Amino acid sequence: MSMNDPLGDMLTRIRNSQMRGKSTVRTPASKLRAWVLDVLAGEGYIRGYEKVTGPTGLPELEISLKYFEGTPVIREIKRVSKPGRRVYASVKDIPSVRNGLGVSIVSTPKGVMSDASARTANVGGEVLCTVF
Repeated sequence: MSMNDPLGDMLTRIRNSQMRGKSTVRTPASKLRAWVLDVLAGEGYIRGYEKVTGPTGLPELEISLKYFEGTPVIREIKRVSKPGRRVYASVKDIPSVRNGLGVSIVSTPKGVMSDASARTANVGGEVLCTVF
């Protein structure tokens, strides 16, 4: 079965697993998903991830979710740019999430990075998702 929005699927798997209190979640592997997970790990929203082989022999990413005193560290994770409606922002227009308490993940010509890193590198791009 083909999937229209692989990144949205990964974010939904993370959201659902945290609602159920799971410690890990698996998602099919792709470069974009790994780059987004690198940003999430760098910002401290997940413990980390590793590439594993799934039961069907296809590569998967096993994500270790992070909790603080029993509550998920990620309170809200939303897809901004969707396949039907792409959202692009210049460096001046990159959204700040909850007055800087959250993170926007941006796909730029210099790679996938957080909103703060994109402002520092003075590049804009496609706003993939927001995390708080």
